[in-house]
Formats: sequence, C-alpha cells, structure tokens
Amino acid sequence: MENEIRIVSTKVLSEDQKLPLLSANFSVIDKDFISIKYHDFNFEELNDYLIFTSQNAVESVLLHKDSDRIKTKKAFCVGEKTKKLLEQNGFEVVLFSDYAAELASVICNQYDKNSFTFFSGNIRRNILPDALQLAQIKMDEIEVYQTVLTSHKIDTKHNAVLFFSPSAVESYLKENEISNKTCFCIGYTTAETLKEITENTIIASQPKIENVIAEVIKHYS
Repeated sequence: MENEIRIVSTKVLSEDQKLPLLSANFSVIDKDFISIKYHDFNFEELNDYLIFTSQNAVESVLLHKDSDRIKTKKAFCVGEKTKKLLEQNGFEVVLFSDYAAELASVICNQYDKNSFTFFSGNIRRNILPDALQLAQIKMDEIEVYQTVLTSHKIDTKHNAVLFFSPSAVESYLKENEISNKTCFCIGYTTAETLKEITENTIIASQPKIENVIAEVIKHYS
C-alpha cells in the first residue's frame, strides 16, 4: 500500500477487530457515534412469542426484575449475535434471520395464527411491525432502550467510513460530509440510508462487524 489509507469506524472496535486493519497498514480512528440507554419498562401479559431485533433489547430485558418470567416465552430474533446472547442467557430461540424483512416473511407465512411481543428501541425500522400489521397478526411493542446520537467531528482526512446502523449514518452526517469517501455498511438497511447521498457504498457479505472489516481489506488490497 503506497499511501496510508485512513479509516473511520462509527463504532469502537475491539482489539481483535482492529488488528486485521492495523496489520494491513491502515490508520484507524474509531469512535462510538451512538450510545445506548437502557430503561425500565412495564408489562402485564406476554404474547405467544417474543421478538428481538437487536442485542441492545436483549441486554435491557436481562436487567428487568422479572426477566426470568420473560424467559419462559420462546423468541424470534434478528442477527446471529442476538441469537447467541439470548441462548447464553436462557432463552429458547425458535428462529433467527439476518434481516428483519426475512424474519417478518417467515412469521407472516408460518406463524400468522400466533401473537408476538416485540421488545424494541426508540429508533427502529417499520418493516417488521408494518408487515405483521398488514397480515393482521397481533403484536404488542414494548420500548426497552433509547438510541442517542453522539456525533463527533473528524478533522483528520480519511478515505473510508464504516457504518453499522442507520442511526450511525445520521450521527456521522451531523458533523461530517461523505464527499468522495467509500462507505462500508454492515447491511442493506444501513446502506439504504446513504442512497441519496452517495453511490460509493460496499455492503458486507454478512451483517457482522468482522465482515465489514474484511470488505475494507479486500477493497484496498
């Protein structure tokens, strides 16, 4: 690599995640462009199944004083890491999918006679709730955490930005411009947020941080 490539990650990376980039002689700036605030919530009766679309929702539910009661219900979720977190903490996962749209399709086609309780954040996509409503499937939504935008002005010139959520895109754009930077996105919903700003987006083969990093290294090698 003749010229040093500077990468901005909108999420603080672990040492293991950062190592492949540093080993490939990239310069890495990583900051959390969003923060999560868990909050208490109330519920009376739960429906047949639970839905989680993020690890943050799982973490918040685990803090609830009645989490053992919640665990008696089986869960559907989005993301392999969300599935792993649920199972590590005593939940039984019926099904997981990489994307909310895929999960909604399965529910609408195979579980349309059941009811669901969806644990969500204050900022979430409408895809899954809208699909279930259209299919007339009973779903109660409980907000269990808040996503807070924590933007940072990046004064250092950089070549690429790593995005891991639509909220991170919004936060980055509060203080910075995309201009001619390459945007590496964890999934299609994140890339969709950038479609009116740039066509210079690359989507990871799987919605995992490690896959985003692999795409960066492949692109510049």
